[in-house]
Amino acid sequence: MIGLLQRVTHSSVKVEGETIGAIQQGLMVLIGVEKEDSKESAVKLLAKLLKYRVFADEAGKMNLSVSDIKGGLLLVPQFTLAADTKSGLRPSFSSAASPEKGKELFEYLVRKARNEYPTVAAGQFGADMKVELLNDGPVTFRIKV
Repeated sequence: MIGLLQRVTHSSVKVEGETIGAIQQGLMVLIGVEKEDSKESAVKLLAKLLKYRVFADEAGKMNLSVSDIKGGLLLVPQFTLAADTKSGLRPSFSSAASPEKGKELFEYLVRKARNEYPTVAAGQFGADMKVELLNDGPVTFRIKV
């Protein structure tokens, strides 16, 4: 499972012009699901996202997690993160999970996050989404579990 996290001052996701998820300061995370991923992968990714230290402490060092600052967590499904771009000029999606498995694991991740953390918003699997964010830094990390 892949999480492309971005530290944001705010972020939102819209479907058909309607905002379905929004956060203020926190993490907007694009989620890619690969064939070999499982519920265990989702649990590991969530644990890492909630504790990954990307926010500045009093000394200006990246030493605080989204949990430490009580920030928001916006999870957005992104099928294209599972693309293989090593060769050619067109991405291959042979390592991506099937749409059914991708949806199941993304929705599982969102449920787990909402059970463990108070401020969670989410995009909609399979929808044409418009994501807005103000990347703070910019700070972006790719996490693969």
